[in-house]
Amino acid sequence: MAIHPMWRTYPDIQNELEATLSLIESTIQTDNVPVKNAIIKMINAGGKLLRPAYCLLFSEFQETDRQKMIALAAAVETLHTATLIHDDIIDDSPVRRGLPSIQAEFDRATAVYAGDYLFVVCFKLLSNYASSLRSVQQDGQSMERILNGELAQMARRYDLDMTMDQYLHQVSGKTGQLFALSCFIGAYESNASTFFAKKAEDIGLNIGIAFQLMDDILDYTSSEADFGKPVHEDMKQGVYSAPLILAMHADPAIKSLLGKQTAMTDEDVATVVARVSAVNGVARAHDLAQAYTDKALKALQKLPDKPARATLIQLTKQLLQRTM
Repeated sequence: MAIHPMWRTYPDIQNELEATLSLIESTIQTDNVPVKNAIIKMINAGGKLLRPAYCLLFSEFQETDRQKMIALAAAVETLHTATLIHDDIIDDSPVRRGLPSIQAEFDRATAVYAGDYLFVVCFKLLSNYASSLRSVQQDGQSMERILNGELAQMARRYDLDMTMDQYLHQVSGKTGQLFALSCFIGAYESNASTFFAKKAEDIGLNIGIAFQLMDDILDYTSSEADFGKPVHEDMKQGVYSAPLILAMHADPAIKSLLGKQTAMTDEDVATVVARVSAVNGVARAHDLAQAYTDKALKALQKLPDKPARATLIQLTKQLLQRTM
């Protein structure tokens, strides 16, 4: 069972994340061997487990049943993994977390069923462990927002007039909502007040947006080997991220190259990447990631003075400094 090495700094949460992965694996009971093997391989591929970690940390402000919280963290991670599997199918991505994606290693049908099965596992865990229908409703609402973010992204493919407001609305759903859900469930299901749970949700949304901004930045600053998935693929497919949006409005030559759409050559892509950095698209995107991180940190500083608060602050700062 592979736990990302970043958690060695946080041994207590590492133990609970290991338990989270074990519970997910034991809950996968399908008789379809290819689907089961595909899911287990994906789960143990060394993902960062950030969403279940935030769920667990926000549950530590109250005395609560840790096994219950581990199960709810597992529900969050199965939902996240399902969305990744389906993303890889849509993008026809050959790599995920430095390994062949499920749809590349097995086939698209296996990947579809694997993602669908994980949605079942997610709701099974929620129904067995959530103490309130509110958590199930929150999960459903979050899934709708995630899908709307993905649909907005699809609708704006190759949109040379895309604005940062449109981008931020898109990623608030696509990435922000799952972080928001994780933090909300961790707080709400640990018997914290609804006010505290909503604060946790807001913090999670800002962390999620900052996380996506950093993902976009790493697409321009990392190699495929470091990043664990193909770089510049979004650009080729007409999915424009923050550094590119910020740069293309400042440099008409970038829009001219992007206008070639699927006819873009590798040389065209390399030219765009260079020009994005030259007009400070990456630097401006990093400033925006810093702003969303600072907003989350300011709210975290106001939480009750418990050990979990210090860990949340340290972890959130660390995400802004990541290189993979």
